[in-house]
Amino acid sequence: MKTITLNKKPLDFSTPVVMGILNVTTDSFYDGGKYVSEVKVIDRIHQIVEEGAEIIDVGACSTRPGAAFVDEKEELARLAWAVELVRKYYPDMVVSVDTFRSAVAREIIDCLGEVIVNDISGGTMDDGMFDFIAGAGVPYIMMHIQGTPQTMQLNPVYDNVVKDVRKFFTDRIAMLAGRGFDNIILDPGFGFGKTLEHNYQLLAGMDSYLDLDYPVLVGVSRKTMIYKLIGGTANEALNGTTVLNTISLLKGASILRVHDVREAVEAVKITGKMGKGQ
Repeated sequence: MKTITLNKKPLDFSTPVVMGILNVTTDSFYDGGKYVSEVKVIDRIHQIVEEGAEIIDVGACSTRPGAAFVDEKEELARLAWAVELVRKYYPDMVVSVDTFRSAVAREIIDCLGEVIVNDISGGTMDDGMFDFIAGAGVPYIMMHIQGTPQTMQLNPVYDNVVKDVRKFFTDRIAMLAGRGFDNIILDPGFGFGKTLEHNYQLLAGMDSYLDLDYPVLVGVSRKTMIYKLIGGTANEALNGTTVLNTISLLKGASILRVHDVREAVEAVKITGKMGKGQ
C-alpha cells in the first residue's frame, strides 16, 4: 500500500484506523444541530479521542441528500472554529476537513496547519481542487459521487457500479499523477448517488479496489442503506453499522469513518485478531 504522509510524516494504516465524525452543521442526517455550542463540541472532541479514534473528521456543510446550500464564508467560519478547538486540546491529533471547496481547504491549512482534505466530490465540484491539492501536498480523500448532494439520489444509474466507480478512481488518479501528486485515500462513496442495491453491490466488490494500492476509506455509519433494509431509523442503525464496518474491514478497508467510535474500534480489534498467529 502506498505511504500517505501528513506534515512529512507517514500515517500508519498497517492496522485499520477509526475516523470519528464531528459535524458542526445544523442539518446533517444523523447528528445535525447536536454540536453547535462550544461546550458540546469540546465534549464531542474528547469523546472521539478517548474512545480511540486516530483521526477527527470535521464537517461544516451537510452533504445529506437534498441538503441546504451553505455558502463558503459560513462553512469556513464553522470549520475554523472547530479545528481550532481540536488543535487546542489535542495538538497532535490528525484532523480531516470535510469540504469540496479548495478555497476553504486552503484557508484552513494556511491558518491552522496541515490537515487531510476530505472531498466528497473527488474534485468534480471545484475545478481548482486538484491544482490546489497538488500544490499543498496534504493527504486527499477522493470520494466518488454521482451528481451533487442536491441531485445525487434523484435517479442514479450505472452500467456496473463497482467498475464505474473504479474507472472514476483511475481517471482521477491519473489527473493528479499528471500534477505530480499521489498522496491519495480512496472512498467509494456509499450513499452518494447510489440506490440501496448499488450500495450493497459496491460493498460486495469493494476488495476489487485494493490493487490500486491506496488506502480505502469506508463511510457507512448509520446511513439509509442500513435502516431502509432492516427497518427503523438512523438512531436505531448502530448494530447494522457495526455489521457493515466488520464486512468492510474483512474486505480490506483501512479507515472507518463513523459516528460511534468505540464500537468501530472494537470491530477493528476483533477482526484484527483473526489474522494473528497465521
